[in-house]
Amino acid sequence: MFNPMQSARRTQPRATHWLSALACAVLISACSNLSFQRDTDTSGRFTSSGFAVTFLSFDLPKGALMIARENASDANIANMVVLESTVFPYLGPFDWVLDILGMRWAKITGTWGLAPKPGTD
Repeated sequence: MFNPMQSARRTQPRATHWLSALACAVLISACSNLSFQRDTDTSGRFTSSGFAVTFLSFDLPKGALMIARENASDANIANMVVLESTVFPYLGPFDWVLDILGMRWAKITGTWGLAPKPGTD
């Protein structure tokens, strides 16, 4: 006996699985980390990292390096200077392959604050 509800039930889980997978990809795409290390009372070093998923040249939610930089700037610490930035993976001229579907991780390190003048305690 043919039941029209059975065919509707068969197609619904497929759509639900795709939507669930898309929601998970968007939710896990925005991961970031920020840490500060104090060297003196008024200065120190920081490390910030970000993670993004790229799908058809769209970074979700934005580029990994931009996530790391915005995460550091949101801390609102005076005199932050970025000394080094790293993006992984970087394939050079073949980096366009990661624009189809890929994941990128970025890390920036630098200094913050005012270093004390020599000879003052």
